[in-house]
Amino acid sequence: MSIITIERKILEKNEDLAKSNREIFHQKNIWTLDLLSSPGAGKTALLEKTLEILKGTIQTAVIEGDVQTDNDAQRIAKHHVPVVQIITRGGCHLDARLIQDALNSLPLDEIELLFIENVGNLVCPAEFDLGETEKVVILSATEGDDKPLKYPLAFHKATTCILNKIDLLPYVEFDVRIFRENALKINPELNIFECSAKTGDGIETWTDWLIQKIKNA
Repeated sequence: MSIITIERKILEKNEDLAKSNREIFHQKNIWTLDLLSSPGAGKTALLEKTLEILKGTIQTAVIEGDVQTDNDAQRIAKHHVPVVQIITRGGCHLDARLIQDALNSLPLDEIELLFIENVGNLVCPAEFDLGETEKVVILSATEGDDKPLKYPLAFHKATTCILNKIDLLPYVEFDVRIFRENALKINPELNIFECSAKTGDGIETWTDWLIQKIKNA
């Protein structure tokens, strides 16, 4: 008896669908970011600030994933970008099939940069390939500088990490130096940004990097 057969079949099927998604993104020249974080890390607020700065520079779209409600999609829609909400109704992650279905509701020929805001969870979303170009893991300064060690797969799979809520650093026990050491211990190639979605500090460094990525794609 094997206890991993079902899991393997699920992941293999997801890989096939992710490959199909990746081919679509390649054909349409869409750079796609899968945003991972714990609940409350500030993904949506960070995304809103990002969209504000990129407006008029890069054509963007967003796929929102959440367990319940379309609250985040409503927030994103205020920035006048195409957005699709996926409600998983208890599911702890997005998968390639859900992304494939969402693509049918997006104007793919008009998109240069697609953000996929995954369900708030640093475990399951890290395991599922969506066909994205890169995974971005977002951590807030309120979560602890040892988070990379507790959730190594997310930091290993990501190419970029954003430390959000740096405006709270004076009020919490979070050592940025230790955080960076822990993150780079898991993934020495990790690109790290520090910013605050609330104050806007550091956001333009992140968006400048995005703009250069799109121009060089």
